Amino acid sequence: MAKVLVLYHSVYGHVETMANAVAEGAREAGADVVVKRVPETVPEDVARAHHFKLDQAAPVATPDELADYDAIIFGAGTRYGTVASQMRAFIDQTGGLWAKGALVGKVGSVFTSSATQHGGQESTILGFIPTLLHHGMVVVGLPYAYQGQMTMDEIAGGSPYGASTITGGDGSRQPSANELAAARFQGAHVAKIAAKVSA
Repeated sequence: MAKVLVLYHSVYGHVETMANAVAEGAREAGADVVVKRVPETVPEDVARAHHFKLDQAAPVATPDELADYDAIIFGAGTRYGTVASQMRAFIDQTGGLWAKGALVGKVGSVFTSSATQHGGQESTILGFIPTLLHHGMVVVGLPYAYQGQMTMDEIAGGSPYGASTITGGDGSRQPSANELAAARFQGAHVAKIAAKVSA
């Protein structure tokens, strides 16, 4: 049984919802799954003033614990075409793990969100993959075996690089059934590969 960490940062709850779907898929594939989040770096008064979702149930992770898992599935929103700074700040604290090669051979995967269809979902995931490769991780995306990402019937996130959701400029759009199915597929896909790799 592979041990999988779903590690995310979510401002308004969209990525949190996707993270839970990713975890659900990984569990259905037989993995031992933990969902955690990275620390919020925005001061609490500012976060409250901007209506951040502050009641997220997932515990906060520490960088050193990443070595305890066979796979890590990272999720964070897009900021100007790259991963949110909160996730970046967390990852920038993993130098000790890198120096020891603690993540070499583990599976890494990424999912994201953006306000618009062309708001940088692909560039965010593609820009995060070099970090996984620097750690020596085996990168897994969302293959076209999940055919929901090929739909032309609705607005939909998702790419071969990873699942994603579109929030709308005001954050009012929640992840669709198709996007959540993509997240579950990605979680299951990572769990199955992690089980093979860790064996």
